[in-house]
Amino acid sequence: MIVIVGATGTIGSALVERLADLGVPVRALSREPEKLRKQIGEKGRSAIEVVWADAADPESLRRACTGASQLFLAMSNSPRQIELETSIIQIAGQSGIEHIVKISSPAFEQSSPVAVAGWHQEIEQVLRESGLTHTVLRPYAFMQNLMRFAPTITTQNVFFGSMGHSPCNFIDCRDIADVAAEALTNPEVTGQIYTLTGSEIFSYPQIAARLSALLHRPISYINMEPEELLRNLIEHGHMPPWLANHVVEIQTMSRVVPESPNDTVRRLLGREPRKLEAFLQEYVENFR
Repeated sequence: MIVIVGATGTIGSALVERLADLGVPVRALSREPEKLRKQIGEKGRSAIEVVWADAADPESLRRACTGASQLFLAMSNSPRQIELETSIIQIAGQSGIEHIVKISSPAFEQSSPVAVAGWHQEIEQVLRESGLTHTVLRPYAFMQNLMRFAPTITTQNVFFGSMGHSPCNFIDCRDIADVAAEALTNPEVTGQIYTLTGSEIFSYPQIAARLSALLHRPISYINMEPEELLRNLIEHGHMPPWLANHVVEIQTMSRVVPESPNDTVRRLLGREPRKLEAFLQEYVENFR
């Protein structure tokens, strides 16, 4: 039995679907189990057990881990990340879990610190000290996060950032989920740290050009200074300050530390990662 923490998230939901396709027994955790059942639908329900659990409720986590041997850990970033994920790791170890697959963050250089990456590094240290077998996945920018630009693209034909022309690694969350499924079902790849990217790098101006071609209208990328972007995200994007700071730190890092794709997804899955062009075509209606 595999416990999925973060089953309603972008990666977690894709992982639940992938494991259901494989017929692997899954216990998917949610604070809103009925909503999760509707999300899953009829497909794979025989292999998926949906249970109520809350990361802040240790007893619910202990019940959820009972009888399971593996745990997938992917929580939304938050200021409580270290506290909550540390608790989950400790409870998992006490409950008989033998292997944890954790979604982490690339280990960014000290020359361009990213606070959330520091949180993940602390949690990885907890995993190392736990004595549990663990596999750490460090994906770069999610293609799915480009959907955050949809509101201004649909209304103003623009999107904003502070990356200039710096190229960025992007990866489809479904590829991350497929790698996680491999780590949970293939003992030969467990116990390692994997940095995950797509097979290409793109700058925001290049993404604007691709959207322009797909939408048959000009889409522009407007570059801002980091301080201006931060104010914009908080005042107009209504982001909490910690999250707005994270977005700005990530984009600053992309300007300072050159990014390049690797072949990890292809090596682990035996196929090429999904392409950004295919992703944009699949979700183009969201940008109309």
